[in-house]
Amino acid sequence: MKIIDLSIAVEDGLPSDPKPQIPRIEYLNHKDTAQSMTTYFNDNITVDDLPEGNGWAIENIQLTTHSGTHLDAPYHYYPTMNGGERAWTIDEIPLEWCLGDGVKMDFSSKPDGYKITAEDVEMYFKEIDYQLKEGDIVLLQTGADKQWGKPEYLLAGAGMSAEATLWLIEHGVHVVGTDGWSWDVPLPFEAERFAESRDVDIIWEAHRVGRIKAYCHIEKMTNLDQLPAFGFKVSCLPVKIKAASAGWCRAVAFIE
Repeated sequence: MKIIDLSIAVEDGLPSDPKPQIPRIEYLNHKDTAQSMTTYFNDNITVDDLPEGNGWAIENIQLTTHSGTHLDAPYHYYPTMNGGERAWTIDEIPLEWCLGDGVKMDFSSKPDGYKITAEDVEMYFKEIDYQLKEGDIVLLQTGADKQWGKPEYLLAGAGMSAEATLWLIEHGVHVVGTDGWSWDVPLPFEAERFAESRDVDIIWEAHRVGRIKAYCHIEKMTNLDQLPAFGFKVSCLPVKIKAASAGWCRAVAFIE
């Protein structure tokens, strides 16, 4: 079995998020912590008692729940789901949703900001001769991950329309994923289109589908170009954070 890592690493200071969301990591090495380690032993030991004066390595991290590769819960999109039910937080989603057969949609030939339609999706599945089934996990390859680590990542890749997202859900899909920053068209493109049309329905339209039908999506994936169109398994179990809108996950694919 071959395991493909579909997750990016959380790194300190990368400009691939809006400034308020950029992760911050303080690295403390074995010498940095040696003195504080002695306090755990009620100061009955000294630094000299530690092997070569070494404590433990530890990191202090400042993150949002949407830093790095993460799974969004319906609560992220709106307070309600399924037409009026209270939206699930990340600790409430069915874990069965997070393990399943993977299917890749390759739209990497589309330009940045392209909005994928339901017709695009339907044609794609006809071309690869695949019929979606209940519980399939559909991953969108846009090529955006090639810009990871740079400000351009926030503008990279195609994104899904509301109608295309709903099409997938109506075909039994509960979890989707993307190598882009957002499942939607990158927000700067949505902002431009809204400024031109003043159409409120385009604001975060793919996410807002969760109001109609509950679903989850994985954002900030990578290595989707290493996957076949289908014939692999996906695991994207999220970290269990009480009442949170998302949870970090180590998304991986298994290929026999």
